[in-house]
Amino acid sequence: MRIGVAGVGRIGAFHAATLRDLDFVDEVVLADAMPGAAQRVAGELGVAHVESVEALLDSGIDGFVIATATPAHAPLLRAGVAAGVPTFCEKPVAGTLQESIDLVELENATDVPIHIGFQRRFDAGYRRAQEAVRSGELGFVHTIRANTSDQSPPHASYIPTSGGIFRDCNVHDFDILRFVTGREVATVYATGANKGADFFTEAGDVDTGAAVLTLDDGTMVLVGSTRYNGGGHDVRMEVCGSDGTIGVGYDDSLALRSAEDGVSWPAGPQKWSFMERFLPAYRAELTAFADVASRAVPSPCTVADALQAFRTAEACELSRREGRVVSMSEIPDVPAVPATPHDASV
Repeated sequence: MRIGVAGVGRIGAFHAATLRDLDFVDEVVLADAMPGAAQRVAGELGVAHVESVEALLDSGIDGFVIATATPAHAPLLRAGVAAGVPTFCEKPVAGTLQESIDLVELENATDVPIHIGFQRRFDAGYRRAQEAVRSGELGFVHTIRANTSDQSPPHASYIPTSGGIFRDCNVHDFDILRFVTGREVATVYATGANKGADFFTEAGDVDTGAAVLTLDDGTMVLVGSTRYNGGGHDVRMEVCGSDGTIGVGYDDSLALRSAEDGVSWPAGPQKWSFMERFLPAYRAELTAFADVASRAVPSPCTVADALQAFRTAEACELSRREGRVVSMSEIPDVPAVPATPHDASV
C-alpha cells in the first residue's frame, strides 16, 4: 500500500516512521504546508515526499493520514473524501462542535472510509477492560476513575489553539469511556485550576482539570488531568464493579511511588510521553486503518464516535466556566433522523 501523510510535526513524523516500519506499507509519502518541511523529514526517515497536499491526493495513494494542526483537519478530511481516498484523521476532527456535526453528516453521505485516531481503543489494557465489562466479569459497574497526566506541559504557543485541557487531554478519556462501557454520558460537572505557568491562565485554560460524569445507567465516573506530572506520563483507568475491579495502566512503568515501607513496585522505567506509552497501540491502530482503507472492515472509530467525545469535552468546558452541572441534552448533536411512518396498508 502507498500511504500519504499530511503534516510532519511531532505526531505526523511519528506516524510516518510507524507506517514505514509496517510490513503492509510499500511506500510512505509526506506533504506539509511549510515549505521544505516534508522534504526534510522525508530525508530523515528515508521516505518519499511531494510539494503539496493536493499533489499527495493526486498521486494515487491508497490511504490518507491527516496529522496536521487541528485547524486543517476538517478541510483536509473533506479533501480526502472528495478525492475518494480512505482517510485517517487525528483527533479532533475539527476545532468546533458545529464543524464536527457537519463532518458527521458528510460521513453519513459518503461511502469513503473514515477512521478517527483514538489510539487507546487499540491498547491491550483498555481492550481487556472492555471485555471484562461486556462479559459481566465485574458484576455491575458502579464507579470508573480515569486520568491523563502529561509529564510536562507543551510549548506555550500550543495552548491557545489546543481547545483547552478537556478537549485536548481528557477527550481521549471520554472516548475510551464509551468504548469500554458501551454507555453514553448523561451529565457533567467539571472544574479546574492553575498552579503552573501563567500562559495557561492567559489563554483562558487550566493546567489541572477534574470532572464528575454520570453515565446513562447511573455509573459514576471521576476524570482527572494535569500538564504537570514530573514522575512520568501517566494514563490510567480503574473500572470498579460489584464483583471486582480491573485497572488499566498498572504495570511497572506506572509513574508513581508507594508510600508504604518495603514496597518495590512499580519497578520502572517510567514512560515519558504519550507516544512512548501507546506505541504498540499506534501500530495496531494504523494496521487497522490499512484494513479500513482496503474496505475489508468498517471503521473502528467513526466521526460520529469522535463527535460524542467532543460533546462531552464541550460540556466539561461549559461546566467549568459556569460552575454548574451540565446535561448532555444542552450540547448540540447531529439532528435525529425522523422515523419512517409505518404504512398500515402494507
